Amino acid sequence: MPEHTPGPLLIIGGAEDKLRKRTILGEFVAASGGAGSRIAVIPTASSLGDEVTEVYDALFRRLGAAEVIAMRPESRDDAHDPELVARLRSATGIFMTGGNQLKLSAIICGTPLGDAIMQAHLDGVVVAGTSAGASIQSSHMVAFGVGGATPKQRMTQVAAGLGLLHSTVIDQHFDQRNRYGRLLMIVSQSPQLLGLGIDEDTAAIVTSEDGREVLRVAGRGAVTILDGSHMVTNAYEARRSSPLLASGVVLHVLPAGQAFDLTARALVPHRAAVAAEDAAEIAEAQRDMRQMARDIAAADKSPQALRARLARSRRTTSPTDPDGDR
Repeated sequence: MPEHTPGPLLIIGGAEDKLRKRTILGEFVAASGGAGSRIAVIPTASSLGDEVTEVYDALFRRLGAAEVIAMRPESRDDAHDPELVARLRSATGIFMTGGNQLKLSAIICGTPLGDAIMQAHLDGVVVAGTSAGASIQSSHMVAFGVGGATPKQRMTQVAAGLGLLHSTVIDQHFDQRNRYGRLLMIVSQSPQLLGLGIDEDTAAIVTSEDGREVLRVAGRGAVTILDGSHMVTNAYEARRSSPLLASGVVLHVLPAGQAFDLTARALVPHRAAVAAEDAAEIAEAQRDMRQMARDIAAADKSPQALRARLARSRRTTSPTDPDGDR
């Protein structure tokens, strides 16, 4: 059988825009197949019952999805149901809602349904989640804990996630609920983990590219990355509730449009988009500069002649707008 490229992961920091542009949810529906998409919604983490499913059903259909399937296992026995697993296998996109991430992981991790989500991802299906549905995608998951900017011993607890994203720990509502300290506490205790903090209405979109996992940022906020590969910490000896030593942590704060190589733990250089007319003008200027260099080397042109030729070239390549501005 041919090998599949793993599907994209959309890791949403919660409170995604549902009323205006719906940029992030629109990206998810498009990645799921647009008009041909069949989206499975898993609202297990939520305490709101069928209402949360109805909201996402309406949203995804409004954004062009062909079908929305509600799947709400409420126990590990439910997550072993072969019929439920079969329904998931027909989905082109999987979406996990917010709520209690410990409940979500306790019910689906290590079950046939959890295994089916992992297999769907490996087969190329897009998997998305917001808030709790974001946290569970990493190998290690924040179970619960308090906020605060200073990392302190025992300020949070960690549980196992689905492991769609390896060697990471994800926290959500990151800036809005001041969760810097608790993510840094986890990284201090396990420096091999890459800490990802996702702001509200913001998505970390992870794709597999040539064997590497590349994260791109979309939405209104930022993705904060904590890399403790070479940090110095006293987490192994700090007493209960004591502030932790965390020195040498590499911090990356990535706004929309930026990309990060999770495999290499390095920023992907940003290439700004250039409008076609600007690109033509830049190319013309580059040709002029190369010609000027040749003329100067040949010593057969005066500086005044070179400036005059450059001015003529610009007049012929720069269009004039109706107001006379160039």
